Amino acid sequence: MAMAQLRRTDAAAAKEAKGHYLADRQAEADDLNAEIANQLDALQGILSHTLRVDDRISFSSLRNRMPFEDFKRPPELAPKPAPLEAAIPPPSWMQRLVPGAGAKHARSVEQSRAEHAKALAAHERSEAAKALALANAHADHERRKAAYQADQQRRNAEVDEFEADYRAKEADAVVAYNEMVLTRSEYPEEGFPQNFRLAFNASSDELVIEYELPLSSVIPSQADYRYVKTRDEIESKARKPAEVKKFYQDLLAAVTLRTLHEVFEADQAGALALVTFNGVLDTVDPASGRETRVPVVSVRALKTEFDRLYLDKVDKIACLRNLGAQVSARPDEFQAVKPIVEFDMFDKRFIEQGDALGVLESRPNLMDLTPSEFETLVSNLFGKMGLDTKLTRSSRDGGVDAVAFDPRPVLGGKVVIQAKRYRDTVGVSAVRDLYGTMLNEGASKGILVCTSGYGTDAYNFSKDKPLELIDGGGLLYLLREHAGTHARIAS
Repeated sequence: MAMAQLRRTDAAAAKEAKGHYLADRQAEADDLNAEIANQLDALQGILSHTLRVDDRISFSSLRNRMPFEDFKRPPELAPKPAPLEAAIPPPSWMQRLVPGAGAKHARSVEQSRAEHAKALAAHERSEAAKALALANAHADHERRKAAYQADQQRRNAEVDEFEADYRAKEADAVVAYNEMVLTRSEYPEEGFPQNFRLAFNASSDELVIEYELPLSSVIPSQADYRYVKTRDEIESKARKPAEVKKFYQDLLAAVTLRTLHEVFEADQAGALALVTFNGVLDTVDPASGRETRVPVVSVRALKTEFDRLYLDKVDKIACLRNLGAQVSARPDEFQAVKPIVEFDMFDKRFIEQGDALGVLESRPNLMDLTPSEFETLVSNLFGKMGLDTKLTRSSRDGGVDAVAFDPRPVLGGKVVIQAKRYRDTVGVSAVRDLYGTMLNEGASKGILVCTSGYGTDAYNFSKDKPLELIDGGGLLYLLREHAGTHARIAS
């Protein structure tokens, strides 16, 4: 009877334990599904999140208004009262009957006075040391206070200057301000690099943003989880590729619209008439193994037009297309679009270039051109060859004469060009300078064009490097083939 009861108790306990186990396994699956739901909610709320935030930078918050802490006396330096002399009671009438009692009392009084004097002297020395330490502590506090206030004043003066420059729409200040705006933007912690570059053209009130977008891996690859009791396994169901693509395109559109909204809303100075946003993905080119940057979204928006949008109601992708955006059909496969504005071509060094090719009609000898005319000629030529070229301001640092962008995928990229109207052979030092400039500019290729020729050392140095040396003969050929210009080089 007792054995049967024991078996029934064990069976009930095992059943209860199994029930707890099954509940725990189901809870695991539920937690995984809740995690997916939270991730999707965060991704789908990328745009709506910013609509609840005031993106303007408070210059007042950048200033330091905190007063320096008041001086607090250290507890150990608090003054202590002087010691009191011990009271020696006079002998009683019975004690006075004892021979020598009076003398003994007198000695006790004298000893007490001596000990009190000694304690009083020690107290005075201690208080003097504490007073000196207190004075030193106070002086140190005043020094730290003065340094703090000087730093505070300097910081606040810098903020005042920054605000004045920003409100005056100075380019560097506008860029710095908008960098703060985008840096403060709160995104999910995982998968959002928030790397960007900004450039501002004060003449057109245009801000250009190159923004690194999240990869498609931020979209949860699993659609859901379920616990299968018969196999005691938590089984996952993969999200359909079409669904991943849809989520990802929506996410990229959200980041794009969010970024435009943030800089436009934060524009206290009225510095931005239009903003160009280039959304890029950083990946590795499988053909070369090199890191490459693929543009997948490009849009230019007028502030007056963008401010009329109700971003809480729009279909994000439709909204972008209505703004005239270039949007990749397969950003998950790194399918590129052509940026509306190449960021590397949006540089304050760039200047308007004239038509030097037309000058050759009256002066076909290249050596008759001024150095600046020759630089313009070379820039014009590469423009005819299909490159997007920009002439740079003259400098004394050996910098580039022109920057070009080759729009071809994989093979293209930024190109720096230097032009030398030389009569003598161009030495290896000029080629070394070009290579250094190319690396400094982050360009994929460097081109040196001259009216003479190159020495053996120059060709040897350029070998196996992304450098191209075009001599006088090569230049004349390119002018004839691509510009239809029959020029000559005569000293």
